[in-house]
Amino acid sequence: MDEKIVVRRIWPIIAVQDVVQSLRWYQALLGIPATLPAHEYFGQVTDADGTVLLCMHRWGDHEHPSLSRVDNGKPGNGLLLFLRVDDFDDTLARARSLQLRLEDEPHINPGTKTAEFSVLDPDGYYVSISALQASRQFN
Repeated sequence: MDEKIVVRRIWPIIAVQDVVQSLRWYQALLGIPATLPAHEYFGQVTDADGTVLLCMHRWGDHEHPSLSRVDNGKPGNGLLLFLRVDDFDDTLARARSLQLRLEDEPHINPGTKTAEFSVLDPDGYYVSISALQASRQFN
């Protein structure tokens, strides 16, 4: 009997003011070709193989309780977007070329033993970028 392969994916969705702006920001940071969202109220950042990495939903559209109003809570409260990348140095260079302020300078995360830095996205969410593999020490 053949074993059935089960695939599970988590689609994190963040509430944003401007889906196009947020989508382009994440695509630029991650070096993903720019695309437009499927809808003005919803977009997805996808990897080259079509895997959804992150979704963004415009505040107040539809009946999602936690996305109903921007004044309902502070964006990012209790949430850290932690992205693992295989092109850490290139991603760091893109962050610098986009003139993003680093909220956390490049360092080695003691838990993962990998290089990491953090930035704020246009809506105030903290985004930590972490290398897939252990790497050098930073000065």
